Amino acid sequence: MIRSTAALGAAVLLAACAAIPDPLATPAPTVATAAALAEDQRLTALLDRHFDERAALNPLQLTSLGLKDRYGELGDYRAEGDRAEAALVGRQLAEMRAGFDPARLSPAGRVSLRMAEYNGEQALRLAKWRDHDFLFSDQGTPAGAITVSLINNHRVDTVADAEAYLSRLRAMERAGREIRADFEARAAKGITPPSFVFEPALLDMRKLIRGAPYDGGPDSAAWADFKSKIGKLSADEAAKARLLAAGRAALLGPYRNGVQQMIASVEAVRPLATSTDGVWRLPNGEAYYADQVRASTTTELTPDEIHRIGLVEVARIRARMEAVKRRAGFEGTLDEFFAHVETTPRLKYPNTPEGRELYLKEARGFVAQAMAAAPRFFHRLPKAPLEVRAVEPWRESTASIAFYSRGTPDGSRPGIYYANLADMTQVSRAQVETRSYHEGAPGHHFQNAFAQEQTGLPKFRRFGGYGAYGEGWGLYSEKLGKEMGFFQDPYSEFGGLSTELWRAVRLVVDTGLHSKRWSRERAVAYLRDNSLLSERDVNREINRYITNPGQATSYKIGELKISELRGRAERELGPRFDVRDFHAVVLDNGSMPLAVLEQQVEAYIAAKKGSRRPPPPGRAGADGAGTARSRPPPP
Repeated sequence: MIRSTAALGAAVLLAACAAIPDPLATPAPTVATAAALAEDQRLTALLDRHFDERAALNPLQLTSLGLKDRYGELGDYRAEGDRAEAALVGRQLAEMRAGFDPARLSPAGRVSLRMAEYNGEQALRLAKWRDHDFLFSDQGTPAGAITVSLINNHRVDTVADAEAYLSRLRAMERAGREIRADFEARAAKGITPPSFVFEPALLDMRKLIRGAPYDGGPDSAAWADFKSKIGKLSADEAAKARLLAAGRAALLGPYRNGVQQMIASVEAVRPLATSTDGVWRLPNGEAYYADQVRASTTTELTPDEIHRIGLVEVARIRARMEAVKRRAGFEGTLDEFFAHVETTPRLKYPNTPEGRELYLKEARGFVAQAMAAAPRFFHRLPKAPLEVRAVEPWRESTASIAFYSRGTPDGSRPGIYYANLADMTQVSRAQVETRSYHEGAPGHHFQNAFAQEQTGLPKFRRFGGYGAYGEGWGLYSEKLGKEMGFFQDPYSEFGGLSTELWRAVRLVVDTGLHSKRWSRERAVAYLRDNSLLSERDVNREINRYITNPGQATSYKIGELKISELRGRAERELGPRFDVRDFHAVVLDNGSMPLAVLEQQVEAYIAAKKGSRRPPPPGRAGADGAGTARSRPPPP
């Protein structure tokens, strides 16, 4: 019965992925190759201009790309700002469609055009739901996000850069007013976050304005960062003193005022929020959720179909866990083995500074061994450096368990694998290895760094992203660790299976909460019974699914597709299959909707078998691909 249901789930997934029209199926170009490539170059120039136009609306995005345009500004946090962006997207779509005939482009150019259209259509579809997105959650706040961006991304190489930092601190007051007005306007429409959001959000923001220069405690996050950057600045002492005095004044004045505006808005809306239910409770909540799932998975899968796939995967993975349990020599039930792994002292870290440092040391070791093995699985390694860091104490209460922060194309900021080490009693040592492959190498770091290095691709493909592709690659990378020869210890292998099970459970729980109207308590119980997560992390995860509907479905749906495509390539190519070629097809083309990824793999298979169909753009060095308007995903 499980096998037949699994086949049904796979068929549903494949059919849904095929819902995106096949760009490679359009008529072959009737013009000479040189003319098609010239048309491709014209298209790439347009797509890059469109990317720049949209990025210019968000100064912090420009900074994250390593640029210093609009360096002293924060963005527009009003509804009017989002409406202006949607109008821009509409104009860009019209310009693309009027300016290009797919038949005059190369196959790679047709992929670029179709993906750009897909992204624009998706952006406009999601724009109508902008008020349904929760501005504040227990996973973070706008005040925290702005501050993290300043700390991690705003470089201070010159006095002018320091002045730009000051300007952004001062702009927090205006941003706070806009965010407050927007949040309260959404609440007036009956759109409020769940009740559990408010206390963590308030704690997150209050921490930002504690410590020096606000009181006699340790330096606050922004003050510590500004002081550190000014201290390293090449300037005379008088200039540094002036900048520090201005920084203190900005923090005590407009920055604090902006944070307090956001605190006041959360306190004002808090009495209106009494539910912990899924988004079905919101106006048109079911339609909203269906669109969120469509965006997260890049498929036409319905919530019911995803729920079924999740149940099948949970059963399959638990069966594999039974085998690992037997190899470990454990004679009890699988549920008893879960409890055994959760309570075994050697699988825990001391809740001390030494325990935190041990986690970081082991995580760096896992990353290093993956890097050493990678040449057997990849034609090249990322140029960008990768660091493993603990989440800063001031944002531990709202940060995810672990996550990746993308570096800059020029290498001035490394890729960072962050681990939340707030309470080491809540960390399972059995899961650290697999987590390091997902967040670090060969997971998100390879995926993001390789995309950024593809200078022949349009910008928005190098820097954009799709949840199912990115998180699917992260989960596939966890399993790749086994193929690399790791997970020799059965407990570590069980830890790896537990994280895969966790992603399968997400399919069941996310759809259960938002489509099948499960209670929060029912979702907590299901996740608790099927994971190695601590009680704290179980609750944090359920909170995350409620406040970020649909995102959790991206991991397993993406991994299933990547694994299915690899299996297809292995079967059809036989001894000609080279896993390094397959990974190049997946990664060198940048982020893609799953249907487009499938088309690229099919083209690779055909080219390898001697077909006339061209090799995928990433391998041929031609231009390709599009951009996505989507929120950055948690890990």
